[in-house]
Amino acid sequence: MSLPNQPMLSKGIEAILMVSSEPVSSERAAEILSISVSEFESALSELSDFYDSSDRGFYIQRVGGGFRFAARPEMKEILEKYALSQNPPRLSGAVMETLAVIAYRQPISRAQISAIRGVNSDHAVKMLLSRGYVEASSRDTGPRGVRYLHTTQLFLEKLGLFTLSDLPKIEGFLPGPEVAEALEASLFESSH
Repeated sequence: MSLPNQPMLSKGIEAILMVSSEPVSSERAAEILSISVSEFESALSELSDFYDSSDRGFYIQRVGGGFRFAARPEMKEILEKYALSQNPPRLSGAVMETLAVIAYRQPISRAQISAIRGVNSDHAVKMLLSRGYVEASSRDTGPRGVRYLHTTQLFLEKLGLFTLSDLPKIEGFLPGPEVAEALEASLFESSH
């Protein structure tokens, strides 16, 4: 089968479907393309038939009251490999803040991290553990057996650091020694 009869209209439909993050209704597409809904649906049908006959890895899917491009089901294995080969999504601000606290104050307990940040940091810690940027090490010998967190070799590699001493200095951003000592004393008490 050859390309649809109206190449500019086909290109317009492709462009809209390509950039849309959700299904596009016939009405919306027709309005954008300045054509009638029936003209849009006719051109879309031609385009869909063209893709089907030329054995593409994608097709036009009718879903959620509209249309969108979708990968063919037989591409599942390839798409899974692709997804696994991608870099993981970026870390959120909360997770980055938690990572900074761990990096500069390690070894440190979850309770100490939450006290420094002023919010529960369990989700952020779990995310960092799952990514391999931090790990739990020594346990406190006390009755609660608190586990302490520290950064990993992967953390150093991702930041391009040789050792932790290569971390940027933050002295100018920290409170004075008397405030730091009082905070540290209260953190130590809350973790035991």
